Amino acid sequence: MKAIVITEFGGPEVLKYTEVEKPTLGPKQVLIRVIATAVNFADIKARYGKYHGTGQPPFVPGLDAAGTVEAVGEGVKRLKAGDRVIAFPKNGSYAEYIVADEYLTFAIPDSIDFETAAACPTVSFTSYKLLADVARLQHGETVLIHAAAGGIGTTAIQLAKVLGAKRVIGTIGNESKKAAALEAGADHVICYEIEDFAAKVNELTDGQGADVILDSISGWVAEKSLECLAYYGRLVNFGNAAGGMVGQVKTTDLHSRCRSVMGFSLGTTRDRRPYLLQDTADQVLPYLADGRLQMKIGSRFSIEDAAKAHELVESRQSTGKILLTL
Repeated sequence: MKAIVITEFGGPEVLKYTEVEKPTLGPKQVLIRVIATAVNFADIKARYGKYHGTGQPPFVPGLDAAGTVEAVGEGVKRLKAGDRVIAFPKNGSYAEYIVADEYLTFAIPDSIDFETAAACPTVSFTSYKLLADVARLQHGETVLIHAAAGGIGTTAIQLAKVLGAKRVIGTIGNESKKAAALEAGADHVICYEIEDFAAKVNELTDGQGADVILDSISGWVAEKSLECLAYYGRLVNFGNAAGGMVGQVKTTDLHSRCRSVMGFSLGTTRDRRPYLLQDTADQVLPYLADGRLQMKIGSRFSIEDAAKAHELVESRQSTGKILLTL
């Protein structure tokens, strides 16, 4: 089969479209013909060898995909050949065929097209887990979402509203991304390159701050977030887009105001507690099917042009999800 292979750690030029062995189907696994797959920021980190669990080159990148079941292994009960599915595969998704464990493969309703399906797994599952299960968002609360114009940002804005948030505030690093966050449903959008986001959040909330803050950047952004985290507020870190910068938290900023700082990784959850994701799928997919959640697709590339897709994501100019189609 054809696939994109990372031949060595480095820039987009190390992504090669080439012939590889078709994956072998094992017990309780599903063979899927891929229709489309998404580019996630984790793929960029994996290309540089900086994503946790990344193996040594050569390997196929990619975390999730949408397609059609070609065959099922011994012991598979929930799925059959011909089913339309999304999946988190065992060994990369930038390929014509993938193999995924049954419990990491989810049937999708006919009303969800394959592009929408391909855009949703990582960002919608992550957003739901962050808001509903980790932060335990309550009706009427204020949510602050950093990197609000990206795939997770535009998804989390919508899900926060679906789950009962009264006000959603987004931050962006470039003023040109403001429209994407507003279109997703943010009530206010702050460009932290030209404005003190913590001061603005406190102003917008009459000094109360945000009840829930979702942070995929870390570093100074995480530190600054504590300046606008409400009493009993929850700051959830789920990434380190700032690279080598590490945010510092003072314990005195937590206990006296009954605040919490928590972490979440969808990758770790897939590896260690994958059974938790079936409930997530049961919650998220109906939102997609009835239109309450809409995937914001920024750009589409053929799989042969994966390097161009990576260049766009790495430029920080992209908005929404970036797809690769086969």
